Amino acid sequence: MTTGDFELGLNSFGEVATDGDRVLTDAETVRLIVEEARLAESVGLDVFSVGEHYREGHNDSATPVLLAAIATATERIKLGTAVTVLSTNDPVRLYHEFSTLDAVSNGRAQLVLGRASATESFPLFGYDLADYERLFEEKLDLFMRLQREERVTWSGSVRSRLDEQRLHPRMQPGGIPTWIGVGGSPQSVIRAARYGLPLMHAIIGGRPQRFAGNVDLYLRALEQFGHPAQPIGQHSLGMVADTDEEAVETWWRYWRPIVARTAAERGFYAPTRQRYEAELDHGALFVGSPETVARKIAAVARDLRLSRFDLKYDIMRLPRAARTRTIELLGREVAPRVRELLTLEANHV
Repeated sequence: MTTGDFELGLNSFGEVATDGDRVLTDAETVRLIVEEARLAESVGLDVFSVGEHYREGHNDSATPVLLAAIATATERIKLGTAVTVLSTNDPVRLYHEFSTLDAVSNGRAQLVLGRASATESFPLFGYDLADYERLFEEKLDLFMRLQREERVTWSGSVRSRLDEQRLHPRMQPGGIPTWIGVGGSPQSVIRAARYGLPLMHAIIGGRPQRFAGNVDLYLRALEQFGHPAQPIGQHSLGMVADTDEEAVETWWRYWRPIVARTAAERGFYAPTRQRYEAELDHGALFVGSPETVARKIAAVARDLRLSRFDLKYDIMRLPRAARTRTIELLGREVAPRVRELLTLEANHV
């Protein structure tokens, strides 16, 4: 990575916002996301990504449609997924959706593929969680072959076979940028290296530097599989405000109920103020003034050899004004400051 190549982006899970005392409707939230992507481009951010979820308060269930709407409202910013749950998607349909998005956006489409940490899509689309690993492995093999080969003959256990299929519209030769999203599993890291794909760490709690071992494993595995070096990215939650105090207190108000619910569902830690402040200090929450957030991003970029950092900015019911200000400050102040810090450090090595 060179500092000039370092990318900063935004991730949205389509979470509903508030405007004063009013909770936006689902439709209003969808339109707000398009507006926020347009703003992200105007302030110089590199990537805007949308997740894939099927639960109350999230409006990212038709990600390619939302990204296509964003494509028509923007000209430069790259458009991707914060995660696409490949296990419960059909690789052929996914190819068609993203080859079309790539055409509409003039070559700006990309993907992060994951196995799913939230599993609502499995019963919704009729899949068995017992097939969790097999679904992802077979579908990844097919999806990458569809991208990399002109005509594909394939057979497996998770869908009907293909014989000499050539899909349309065609992607550019070799396909679109496709990352593998990992939550810490070494097996997922090795899988990304085996396919020669970029690695995106989803780090939502704890000290990010604990993933340094996975980075080393990934780089060694790429070499052993005979692939060149690939980008490494990080996805984490956070908010930028004009002052540290404003950011810390605003995020705490809306983050605490989310973590309380997640703790009950998945056995995470209770959202105490002490734990919250620890996450701010040395954990995976990127919350604060532009200088605070920039220094934290630069530090983790150095320690994990990142070439991209995506901020997940839309937490449930966060006021739309706070979301807007995060985007403005991330693009206008945080991004240039991160690159400045990385350049200063590189010049002193």
